[in-house]
This record gives sequence, structure tokens and C-alpha cells, in this order.
Amino acid sequence: MSINHLELAENGMVQNAQLSDTITENQNAHKFSFVVIIPLVMLITNIILHLNLPNNQEMNIRYAYASVLVVSAVVYSILLTISVRLKNLYDKIRHLIPILTAVVGAVEVWDLVTLKLALLALPYFPGPDKVLGVFKEDWSLILKSLFYSLRLMFVAYAIGTTLGLITGISMGWNKTVNYWVMPILKIIGPIPATAWIPIAMVVFPTTFCSSIFLIVLSVWFPVTVMTSSGIGNVRNSYLEVARTLGADSKYLIFKVAIPAAYPMIFIGLFMGMGNSFITLIVAEMLGVKAGLGWYINWAQGWAEYNKVYACLLVIALIFSTLLTLLFKLRDRVLIWQKGLIKW
Repeated sequence: MSINHLELAENGMVQNAQLSDTITENQNAHKFSFVVIIPLVMLITNIILHLNLPNNQEMNIRYAYASVLVVSAVVYSILLTISVRLKNLYDKIRHLIPILTAVVGAVEVWDLVTLKLALLALPYFPGPDKVLGVFKEDWSLILKSLFYSLRLMFVAYAIGTTLGLITGISMGWNKTVNYWVMPILKIIGPIPATAWIPIAMVVFPTTFCSSIFLIVLSVWFPVTVMTSSGIGNVRNSYLEVARTLGADSKYLIFKVAIPAAYPMIFIGLFMGMGNSFITLIVAEMLGVKAGLGWYINWAQGWAEYNKVYACLLVIALIFSTLLTLLFKLRDRVLIWQKGLIKW
């Protein structure tokens, strides 16, 4: 190949690269709307009001609320600056503007009606500064309580899910098992797990074991019902085709029936996780020596409602994250149903 050909090829590659850059710039270029700065303006306004208006609730200011506002304003400013060049990020921020504006406004109303105007009395209605200050002063005890709660819930949820899957698959696949177990399920299942607390406290040697039993019971029932329904409603055509190809019972259960029942099984897992949250908090309030439920009960006993609210924030964050992870797992396993159920 001659030198002229090499130069032409090189020039062509350069032009293609320039054309690609131009296309990318055009794709990233977007019209910037000043609507996106509304949350930033509100954050700055909240900082000014919080630091300058007089306080009418008797309490020590920890500046935790002001620190959160400043950090939020800085992070949001950085994201806005980056979004000027990234259209996808800008679209996401633009989509979240209404909810961000509502949240920032609601928090400021909370600060005004409590700390600034004292329209709501202490200790039942502390301001955001007092609530957020708990994470600075009592973070070690909150983390310890969170660890105990997650340990208790994961152990019990795993046991309840395993027992529910075994029972549900057996009931859905074998009519004899379904005949004998269904009456028991109909009697025990509808009883709320928390109604078993007096019996569990007597039967089991420790409060930890009794809490495990209660959560297992709350998870076992929905997982069993939904799994047995899913297995029982698998199309006969799936099973007949597999039998025609020489599949044995083990293959039919694990390779045909269970995958076909995945949508119903996941519904049972969601229901079981929701029940486990409720039972966990109630069980911890009654007997265990650590955990988020215990922390709420302990703080309420000392009339430290700021710690109660702080713990509720932790519970909302953790439980919402766990449900989100379960939904992500569902979307990954049931990729053909991705987005059908949204969280």
C-alpha cells in the first residue's frame, strides 16, 4: 500500500472520529431548564431560615439539620453541574424535581412548626435537628440494634422460606400431602403470628428462640400457599412434553414445575418479607434485649421521641432496601416479566 493510501485512510479515520464526537455532543446537548434549580433554592432558603429564625422549643441546637442541608445542597449542585453534559442524568433529575421539592418543603414545614414556632409540643414532636442529632450521639447503639434485628430476621426468614418452599412444593405436587396438610394450613395460617406470643414465650427457652418461631410462622404461611398454588397450576402440556422426552419425577419438579411457578413463589416471598418486618418489630418490643424494636420501646420509655423517630427512619431505609433487592432478584430471574410489578 502506498503512502498516499495510508494518508487517505488516516484522514478518513480522523473524520469518522470527529463525526462520532459531533454526534455524541449533539446527543448530550439539551436545553437546560431553570426548574431544576428549585430544590437547590429551597435548600438554601431552609438553611437561612433555620440559622436565623429564633427557636421557641427548649432544646440544644446540634446543627445536624443544618449540616444535612449544606451537604445536600453541595451534592445537588455537583449533580446539576455534571448533568449539563449528561442528558440522561439531567432527565433523571428533571423527573425527580416534584418529589424533591415536596420533600424539602415538608422538612422545612416540620422545622417551622416544631423548633421555630413550637406549635407541636416536646417531647412528642421534636424538630428535624433533634432527630438527626440522634445519629451523631447514639450511632453505636443504633448500629448494634440494627445488627441484632438483621441477624434475627435473616435467620428466621431463611428458615421460614425453606420450610414454606418444601411444604408448598410437596402440597402442589402430591395430592396426598395436600389432603393432610391443607386442613392444618387453614387452621394455623390465618392466625396472626403475634397472637402466638404468649405460647411462644412459655414453650421456648429464650426470647431469641421465641422470636425466631414467630417470624418463621409469619413467613411460612404465605410462602407455602403461593408456592403450592404455583406448582398446582403448572400447565399439563409442559409436564407431558417433558415426560415424552424421558424426564423423570425429579426433573419434572426441579426443571419444569418450580421454574413455571416462580412468579407465584416470588409473590409469596414478598408477602413473607412484609410479614417478617411486622413480626420482627413486635417480637423485639416484647422480650429481646437488643434490636430496632427494642430500641423504640426503650426510647419511648424514657420519653426520648427523637430517638423513636430516628429509629423509624432507619427501619424505613433498611426495609425498603431489602424489598428493592428482592424486586431486583425477581427481575433478574423472571426477566420476561421485568417491570410488570414495580417498586
